[in-house]
Amino acid sequence: MTDSATSPFTPPSTDTGMPRSLFVLTMLYGGMTVIAGVLAFKQFALGPIVVESGILAFLLLVVISSTLAQLFGKSVANRVVLWGFMPLAISIVLLSIVLSLPASPDMPAENLAAFNLVHGQTPRIMAAGPVAYGVSLLLNVWIFDRLRGKGTTGGGFWLMARGAIASAISQAVDTLIFITLAFYGEFPIGPLLVGQAVAKIVLSLVLVPFLIAGAVALAKRLDA
Repeated sequence: MTDSATSPFTPPSTDTGMPRSLFVLTMLYGGMTVIAGVLAFKQFALGPIVVESGILAFLLLVVISSTLAQLFGKSVANRVVLWGFMPLAISIVLLSIVLSLPASPDMPAENLAAFNLVHGQTPRIMAAGPVAYGVSLLLNVWIFDRLRGKGTTGGGFWLMARGAIASAISQAVDTLIFITLAFYGEFPIGPLLVGQAVAKIVLSLVLVPFLIAGAVALAKRLDA
């Protein structure tokens, strides 16, 4: 399942033919696609930076996809990104079903109201999320792989730099797509666009390089 043309890393296979690291990272990736939308309902502040909490799960998606591109090649990373639509779509369908089911009379009204408020997203927001996800994650893998250069592993400090650059650009694009599709015409989106983009770029530059280096080291240890 590795891309020998671009990957310097060929781990031993499990009985199923899938390297342990690829299995673990793919499992984590699917979970992050689902939880990102739930976390996004809370905003947190780090000094002057205010950002929705879903960015934490989304940054892990960036880290995992970049790690897969580094170890197994761009084609494997792209396939995982595309397969990520499946748990995302299933979670949206299940959430819609649950929202439409009649609530138990024993459920406190305030709990039901909170559940509906958090999970009752508008169709525009539900559509904007998958579009922004697909474009930004595929862009992240493409940039990360292109910066590797032919005939090199792109490891060491350059691995971290590639991760930071690809993540910063893809996060800016993700913000532009999501906020425009979800909120354009509802209110002026300029300040929200700038604020969210700056916050996500800063977090990408500060966190992603070290997370990618750690994820690559962990993957190699899993397959050692």
